[in-house]
Amino acid sequence: MKITGTTRIRFILGDPVQQIIASHNSNLRYEADGLDVAVCPLHVRAEDLETVVQSIRCMHNVIGFGITIPHKIAILPLLDSLTERAALIGSVNTIARRPDGSLLGDNVDGQGYLDGLTRDGVDVRGLRVLQFGAGGAGRAVAFSLASAGAAELVIRNRNMERAIALAQDVARAYPACMVRASDLVAEDDVRQAEIIVNTTSQGMHAEDACLFDYSVLAAHQVVSDIIMVPELTPLLKAGKDAGCLVAYGKRMTEAQYPLVCALLGIDRPHQVHGGAEV
Repeated sequence: MKITGTTRIRFILGDPVQQIIASHNSNLRYEADGLDVAVCPLHVRAEDLETVVQSIRCMHNVIGFGITIPHKIAILPLLDSLTERAALIGSVNTIARRPDGSLLGDNVDGQGYLDGLTRDGVDVRGLRVLQFGAGGAGRAVAFSLASAGAAELVIRNRNMERAIALAQDVARAYPACMVRASDLVAEDDVRQAEIIVNTTSQGMHAEDACLFDYSVLAAHQVVSDIIMVPELTPLLKAGKDAGCLVAYGKRMTEAQYPLVCALLGIDRPHQVHGGAEV
């Protein structure tokens, strides 16, 4: 990939960044589309986030940046404006830097997750969902599931206050969806769920505990994870072994590519794959 002074730059800010492969995948897509755009992860700790964000305002060949763990909520007060979607969700994963240095935040995590499910042939309308996690990505996924017509959403999070807050926010925005929070994993919730999604980082490391007893998974369920590395997390492996339809984390990030391009004003060749723009 050729990077010169004319290349438009994107960053991805996170802590840690070793797990980030979306930058490489995006760079391959940009190159394939003939676009002079490049992405690079930046390892930014929480105490340095404001300094880095203010510095990016002064970088005139930077068109924006992504935000990943653990900054998706902490970034909010450092931005100038939010899209309606990001304001509703209460977290951000993509920021556009305008020519005047102002920063506009959006969150395409949830839409990317839904689009990824659609490409796998899954329609969430009327389905029961068990979601693990109520952080930045979890908020985006929960709102998107409810907006797409999920009938029931159970949000499990170790921090019960955060789970309750998210459940209340989603229920307020989408009253047709039955939403409740839990700090425990009830076996009935697992068995009754038609979609199970992990939006936490649990499963990224070999020593991580299982989210629940994976032996209760059944073949009629959809099992999904937003983790990119490893591609086959313990949850997804268990789902695959049980005969479930498995939705990999890469699907979510692949589906975000056109959404990010649109936000950042990147003109790209129109492409259609399986009836959907890619």
